[in-house]
Amino acid sequence: MTNSTKINDFVVRFANVNGTGSASANALFTRAVFRMGVPATPKNIFPSNIQGLPTWYEVRVSEKGHLGRREGVDVVVAVNPQSINKDYASVSPGGYFLYDSSKPLPPGFDRTDIELIPIPLMQLANAEFTDARQRQLFKNIIYIGALVTLFKIEFSVIEQLIGEQFRGKERLIEPNIKALKIGEKWVQDNLDPDSFSLRVERRDLLKGKILYNGNSACALGAIYAGATVAAWYPITPSTSVVDAFAKYAAKYRVDPETGRNNYAIVQAEDELAAIGMVMGASWNGARSFTATSGPGVSLMNEFIGLGYFAEIPTVLIDVQRTGPSTGMPTRTQQSDLLLAAYASHGDTKHPLLLPATPKECFEMTAMAFDLTERLQTPVIVITDLALGMNDHITDELTWDDSKTYDRGKVLTAEQLEEIYAAQPTNGSNGGNGAAQAASGDERLARFKGRFGRYLDIDGDGIPFRTIPGTHVSRGAFTTRGSSRDEYAIYTEDGDAYKRNVERLARKFETAKELVPQPEFIKAGSTEPSSEVSKRSRDGIIYFGTSTYAAMEAMEMFEADGIHLDAMRPRAFPFGKAFAEFVASHDRIFVVEQNRDAQFRSLMMIELGTDPAKLVSILNFDGTPITADNIYGQIKAAMG
Repeated sequence: MTNSTKINDFVVRFANVNGTGSASANALFTRAVFRMGVPATPKNIFPSNIQGLPTWYEVRVSEKGHLGRREGVDVVVAVNPQSINKDYASVSPGGYFLYDSSKPLPPGFDRTDIELIPIPLMQLANAEFTDARQRQLFKNIIYIGALVTLFKIEFSVIEQLIGEQFRGKERLIEPNIKALKIGEKWVQDNLDPDSFSLRVERRDLLKGKILYNGNSACALGAIYAGATVAAWYPITPSTSVVDAFAKYAAKYRVDPETGRNNYAIVQAEDELAAIGMVMGASWNGARSFTATSGPGVSLMNEFIGLGYFAEIPTVLIDVQRTGPSTGMPTRTQQSDLLLAAYASHGDTKHPLLLPATPKECFEMTAMAFDLTERLQTPVIVITDLALGMNDHITDELTWDDSKTYDRGKVLTAEQLEEIYAAQPTNGSNGGNGAAQAASGDERLARFKGRFGRYLDIDGDGIPFRTIPGTHVSRGAFTTRGSSRDEYAIYTEDGDAYKRNVERLARKFETAKELVPQPEFIKAGSTEPSSEVSKRSRDGIIYFGTSTYAAMEAMEMFEADGIHLDAMRPRAFPFGKAFAEFVASHDRIFVVEQNRDAQFRSLMMIELGTDPAKLVSILNFDGTPITADNIYGQIKAAMG
């Protein structure tokens, strides 16, 4: 081992052809590093067609636990002739270019600042396997065997992973192990592994951690929240949310005695129909949800407005991708913020939850069902492709079995009886308040003898609702998207309309304290806190998948002696703590992954923040933002 050996700190990029079975092989490398107790974060960059175009799988290994993307690539595994020139150029000086030498490299591959590792992958596969498809698949496993040897990853770890991957398909274990050993032997016979300057050494840094993707975490959160209905139209990158929900529902939503499924999953004809089905199920008392991406949210706008105005609980999971229009369906962005926050025509505002990890995807999706029923309004969980479709190191998911669901202000048959108990026989709205409060709930007296679906008897903007079938004759109302009064009776009276929309605005104010509050990090610290940070005149705001890159950038600034207070918003609308952070800093760098600085716009719209104090730090090329990018943009802005 030389003095320049880098241990547990490097980036490997696999350059493959889409549809060749490389994804599962490349994931083996990530999982092997993870099993060695070393943090590893993969990013899968793939095309939107079925097969044939270049795809890349990038793994960052960082003993320090830096989980965001990093600039520069230390090792490229190049097995795609279409992208080989670009892949060759991407290797950082001092790095390695591992390629399939079954065919010679074209002219021009003459860099002297990197080392070539030629391995005849196709020849090795052809010599040992006869089936054409197997040859292609096992070529990928051969280069994994070579990498395991070069990085000195314990071979028993990769063998165990192969056994787990093919549990129930034992006939596939032996040929996969064989392919691994082919790669191992070739390196041992033809190279000097000790001269390879990158190493994976076993650590114990991942206790209580798992590798999990955001889409599956959202699906599991819906299961634990009690969801029984999902309606959706397939769209990248959100389809796997419902796929995972179907898998979990088949395990946890089946009556053990009768074998009957206690869930419904409907593939609708389009996104508009899907969210309509969700609202219908929610209106009838089921916990239901849909999952989509930006184009689907666009189509759903009409129903989202209905959900807001008619006050129907609705959970929507938006896994963002690159727009506008079809855009780049398999690339990531944070560009649906304004679309989601103000979805539909007219004056509408919707709570947004902004998870940054799979654990938060799980927790916030579960929370969304409570919030949507508490607030009686659509609640949108905003993730993105990078979080949803990639594995991430995250804390183990936990659930409190004593938790009860918050169904919000739902009247029972007994409460309805009590409301009407003192109703005068002449049909007036008067009533005996003392009689109506017999249950001990003083609020029932405020109905004055008559249930009003859109009455605000508590002053928080949230009315009481009933679920169909609750009472044989009481509590019925007409659900409509047109204007009505407090008793759900159609009217075009301007005063009644104004009272209604002002109440909806009060509800949004109530939501500010119900949604998850921001997380703060004081300048000079790395520990998150709920206390507003005020140590520095400069602040930085980041959210979602910008989080880890931003936190690493802050470390880089600390090394330069530059101190930044940080805030990670976890929801919209913005509450008191958010506003206090903004008011406490002279200049704030707002990190987001879109072109038009949408989060910055939300701050100006909702808080009236002076645009001059908000400096945009943007990334919108479809790949996750890096710490180097954030650091460079902020340094340039500081002058």
